[in-house]
Amino acid sequence: MKKSERTRQLIIEQAADIFNQKGVAGTSIDEVLQAAKVAKGCLYGHFQSKDELALASAAYLLDKVAARRMNILQQHKTSVDKLLAYAEMNVNPLDNSFVHGGCPILNFGVDTDDTNQAIREKVHAVIRAANRNLVNIMKDGVAAGELSPEINPEEFAIKLFATMEGAFLMSRVMGSPLPMKTAIRAMKKEIIAYSLI
Repeated sequence: MKKSERTRQLIIEQAADIFNQKGVAGTSIDEVLQAAKVAKGCLYGHFQSKDELALASAAYLLDKVAARRMNILQQHKTSVDKLLAYAEMNVNPLDNSFVHGGCPILNFGVDTDDTNQAIREKVHAVIRAANRNLVNIMKDGVAAGELSPEINPEEFAIKLFATMEGAFLMSRVMGSPLPMKTAIRAMKKEIIAYSLI
């Protein structure tokens, strides 16, 4: 990676945490400059506007979350184990060690719902990909005799995704892991009810 590419990536990574915590409107360029330790001319040499930087930062965090999800799921062989792992993916939503400020899907989705079409489309693409992946896991599971054909993959994918994201939001707002723990227990019970292995 060239020095200019490293600098650009550093700016994105430093800005990403701030945008994720404060939102696009709530983040100032001065905060990004201070965090990245670069001059304004350097920043604008890489990005034409705050919106362009926000999109690059959102894409960076959303791709990071998607890659982590795929990595966790690939560690499991059966569809049942993959679904259980998905349910347990964010067992402690108050832990900021992976991404600061909470789930970027929630944060950028809510923050830019009506204000930034490009980021909204990126969030939408990540949600579509996650749901498509869950649907494929379930269809493969039914075909392999691991899951009951009673399961409706399209509906269950939405239910699982929405339950886990909603529990993440509740836990963050309440400052308690209880909503997430409750959601994990409920979804695991339902997944196991469909299991044939």
